Amino acid sequence: MEVLPEELISRARGGDPKAFATLVEQHQQFVYNLALRVMGDEQEAEDMAQEAFVRAWMALPNFRGQSSFATWMYRIVINLCYNRLPGLRRELANLGEATLEEMTGESIPFADPAESLEVQERRTFLHGQIDSLPPQYRLLIGLRYQQEMSYEQIASLVNLPLGTVKTGLFRAKAQLREAMRIFEEEPV
Repeated sequence: MEVLPEELISRARGGDPKAFATLVEQHQQFVYNLALRVMGDEQEAEDMAQEAFVRAWMALPNFRGQSSFATWMYRIVINLCYNRLPGLRRELANLGEATLEEMTGESIPFADPAESLEVQERRTFLHGQIDSLPPQYRLLIGLRYQQEMSYEQIASLVNLPLGTVKTGLFRAKAQLREAMRIFEEEPV
């Protein structure tokens, strides 16, 4: 019999470590992936994920349930990232300076190659390019495409205007498109 998330949260708020351990199990992969996307380093991501859950456990009695537990955890991770990378908040805020025309980009071009080796090569290259993006872009790309969050959810999570999120995603995709264009043009 599966326990409802609200019941787990209630039990954990009451000091039940097993209930909290279940919440950790349910959210640890996303917390780690989010930290990894922002920090770009596996060890840093592990440390940040662990610290996020420690902070969540300590702050759980104050959790009011105004948002989902997942959103609350994501906010803790984002705040830790802001603290670890002091320029991240400023860089995210600066994304909002784009014009409306800049937000009308296309999706990342991905031709259907005949051979699976070529597909794997492109995928590996693209993931490398994502990992080399500035932290604010890695975060937005990870939330949008890895976690499949809506623009509105991302804006709420990172506490930025919707237009700023759209601008950041547009600029990140533009960088990835350009890298893919260059990759495609390179002679073999």
